[in-house]
Amino acid sequence: MIVRVPATSANMGPGFDTLGVALTQWAEVGLAADADRPDDALPADEHHPATIAFRRLGGTGDVWFRSRIPMGRGLGYSAAVRIGGLLLAEAQRAKPGTDVVVDSMAEVLQHATELEGHADNAAPALLGGVVATTGERSIRVPIQFDPAVVVWVPSFSTRTDHSRSKLGTEVSLADAVFNIGRVAYLVAALASGDVEALRHATEDRIHQPSRFAASPASFAAHEAARSSGAWCSWLSGSGPTVAALCAVESADAVAATMAAAADGVGHAKVLRVDHSGATIEH
Repeated sequence: MIVRVPATSANMGPGFDTLGVALTQWAEVGLAADADRPDDALPADEHHPATIAFRRLGGTGDVWFRSRIPMGRGLGYSAAVRIGGLLLAEAQRAKPGTDVVVDSMAEVLQHATELEGHADNAAPALLGGVVATTGERSIRVPIQFDPAVVVWVPSFSTRTDHSRSKLGTEVSLADAVFNIGRVAYLVAALASGDVEALRHATEDRIHQPSRFAASPASFAAHEAARSSGAWCSWLSGSGPTVAALCAVESADAVAATMAAAADGVGHAKVLRVDHSGATIEH
């Protein structure tokens, strides 16, 4: 069995801890005893988040992983390998013919959220697509277009806990209303297919200003995306990666502009939205 889980980009601007999108870049988790494991798979020791998640649901045996998702870049590495470990344990104990993803989705998401501390990466990693989550309940947001997702990935990393500690503990009423309005507008824009509304819809006042101030290269990539034809751009999770939505035919130009603006401290790649979420391959 191999569990394949997509990368994710959380927040999408104003949706702090409540919105995320799955991307076409994956991590895989499997059992070390499987003779068909990939040659480039690495053993996950007992301290690895995949193994911790696997043991949490009673998984037995040794675990391997391989990942195309960079660590500490705001693309949901920890959520992906934790979902992988949890689903691997569910698959190990499931009855033959049982659809693990459907039958155990609520339990897997609950445990992943507890391990992560928030559900904005875990929910889209499990469900695929764009997901709105309260932490206790999650639902996919319909998208009426199929965009390219350009991500600028820097050569440096950010620790999520450190980044969150720099945020204020209080939000003004004006900023709260601003973000609530943008989140509602963003969900409506995605569901209606109004790409012209996306730039306005992805504005944020709660977390991005302080995080961009700490990473000038990320802000440069963000501004470059918005000036080069992208419909919108946001800081992916706590950063420092920046994600942008654009038309497929514009993606290469947007990627080149983002990489150039960030002064050579990272690279840009073109991805798409992963609509499948986590899958189990036998």
